[in-house]
Amino acid sequence: MEERMKAEEKKIGIIEAWLRKHRLQFTGATKHPFVLSIRDGTIDMASFKTWLAQDYLFVRALVPFVASVLIKAWKESDDSSDMEVILGGMASLENEISWFKREASKWDVPLSDVAPQQANINYCRFLEKLMRPEMEYTEVITALWTIEAVYQESFAHVLEEGSKAPPELKETCERWGNEGFGQYCQSLQKIATRRLQRASDDLLKRSELALLTVLELEVEFWNMSRVNA
Repeated sequence: MEERMKAEEKKIGIIEAWLRKHRLQFTGATKHPFVLSIRDGTIDMASFKTWLAQDYLFVRALVPFVASVLIKAWKESDDSSDMEVILGGMASLENEISWFKREASKWDVPLSDVAPQQANINYCRFLEKLMRPEMEYTEVITALWTIEAVYQESFAHVLEEGSKAPPELKETCERWGNEGFGQYCQSLQKIATRRLQRASDDLLKRSELALLTVLELEVEFWNMSRVNA
């Protein structure tokens, strides 16, 4: 079994092999009932507002994490183009924060009054853990890819043919479901795959755990948005 898994990893890449291995968890994060409710047009707008406010707080916490990944790329990467990919993603976060503020104003969500809920706190604590100096570049770039890929897969699915998503949420879906963001995620996946191919068994285990942890935290975040609306 182990030899077959390694052969598959070599053939299609470790990330793709992990996605097959953990298909249930990945699908749970990317086709969560919250996401599906946007696609079929049944979403409770109170849930959307909860998600909007909590994700605004999360993105603010994501900025220093991505900055820490950039520093690790500078110190540890064997390919200078890694920095350009990560820097491009980091630069887009400023626009993303501005977008959240505009959306919150449109939906009458007072961001200054929003406190992070437990699922958000847990996720941000995990980001802080990944920012520690002892965390290796391979591990954190795997986590960053997973974070971004979940949103890209989720909202791209919402936009697929047959979608009944409310018109007023179209911009939200296109923000993460668009082709450009998809290309960014593919670039992150290529970096992670390249790094993982040279990783020790111990680093592979830790990187796989990081991927699984992100998927679990994403599900908890979606759950929070539905339950605590």
